[in-house]
Amino acid sequence: MTADVWLPIPPDEIEGLPEGLVYRFWNGEEDFPADPADCAFYVVPYMKPSPLCVRPLPRMSHVEVVQTLTAGIDHVQPGLGHLRPGVRLCNARGVHEASTAELTLTLILASLRGVPDFVRAQDRGEWLGGFRPALADKNVLIVGYGSIGAAIEDRLVPFEVARVARVARSGRTTARGPVHPLTELPALLPEADVVILSTPLTGTTRGLVGADFLSRMKDGALLVNVARGPVVDAKALLAELETGRITAALDVTEPEPLPREHPLWRAPGVLISPHVGGPTSAFLPRARRLLVDQLSRYVNREPLRNVILTTGASTG
Repeated sequence: MTADVWLPIPPDEIEGLPEGLVYRFWNGEEDFPADPADCAFYVVPYMKPSPLCVRPLPRMSHVEVVQTLTAGIDHVQPGLGHLRPGVRLCNARGVHEASTAELTLTLILASLRGVPDFVRAQDRGEWLGGFRPALADKNVLIVGYGSIGAAIEDRLVPFEVARVARVARSGRTTARGPVHPLTELPALLPEADVVILSTPLTGTTRGLVGADFLSRMKDGALLVNVARGPVVDAKALLAELETGRITAALDVTEPEPLPREHPLWRAPGVLISPHVGGPTSAFLPRARRLLVDQLSRYVNREPLRNVILTTGASTG
């Protein structure tokens, strides 16, 4: 067997790739670059539809590592059942934290300070004054406190927020303070002025933000979703937005792309960005560094970083 590596970035554009491997470029084209059975290390194309990403997996009978260039792995999970036991699935922790945290603060500030209204007023040549909410002195709740959640908090600190509450699947203590378990979320929601979703999409978080969740949010609160669209029940959110009781800033939706006729586009108090948390100028340099590091570890038989699961292993 030839130890092939499939890369969605041309190999000659990645400086420092280790020798001893055969590099193939494939970014989702119709034709595969070689026999998928020879692929040992598969780097999943970035920002491509799930069916395309998993298409070669049934034929990758000798693959050992599947590496995503995203923090989430939900787009490859449908294909994992085709893989033999022992395949390691790794995510891109360390690649997207800065860009996603930047966008999160952008969405919060734009929403609170009324930037979309200013842009529309500029188109009309209208001077639109008035008071707007500030981020300063607000209570912020981060739901999903992994590396992206922590990066968001790092950037919240200079804005002099009153408090940051953190929620994750299970509770723990960090240098910044406690992380509450998901079971305590209902009690924390009524205190938050800004609720940020940065959780992975799992069976537990799918539909997490439904009617009950939203009803517990305080009047005037802002919901920010930089996680995955299906974390939020769109119908329940629309019902709340129509009342004007809360507002929302969404970088992700369900479905994506959001159809032109979807009512979210016209809902009051909502700002939508087209899933652009990760794709910035910071992506390629960080993705290249990750791939060089992971492939060097692979060649040298060292432990890989960011192993999310191993196929066939018990989840306990």
